[in-house]
Amino acid sequence: MNPLRWSFRRQCLLGFFACAGLIGYAIYLQFVEQLQPCPFCIFQRVAFAGLGLVFLLAAMHGPRKAAPRKRWGIFGAAAALVGAGIAARHVWVQLYPPDIPACGPGISFMVEQRGWVGTVNKVLTGSGDCSDIDWMFLGLSMPMWSLVWFVLLGAWVLWAGFVRRRQH
Repeated sequence: MNPLRWSFRRQCLLGFFACAGLIGYAIYLQFVEQLQPCPFCIFQRVAFAGLGLVFLLAAMHGPRKAAPRKRWGIFGAAAALVGAGIAARHVWVQLYPPDIPACGPGISFMVEQRGWVGTVNKVLTGSGDCSDIDWMFLGLSMPMWSLVWFVLLGAWVLWAGFVRRRQH
């Protein structure tokens, strides 16, 4: 069975399971391998969760007409683009680390003190801990792999939404 000929629903379920698997692996690394995530990592998990939710809702809806499938494709691509932007910024911070010694307090404390807008602004300006490379696979760090996955999943959701289906 050719995966490129799968139904829209199957393609979206595959995207959902990919997002769930990536989040599951990140949680495994955090709690089993004791690899503590930085704020960028947390935001990337949230972006994967958002993208996974779009995939799941699209699969549950399973539209037969092209227009709704295209809308789901655009929603998914937007979620993937947000995640890719966060991952790209994290990659940039790793490649060009700022002269800041540490990320600072945890997310919950920052939200309590600064609110969500201030926290997002603080996180996206980069910090020292976020520049540490604690994990690599095939020469790429975790945010580099996240960027790759956001691009692949964004292309996948666009393919699922915009591919022409044969009518039976």
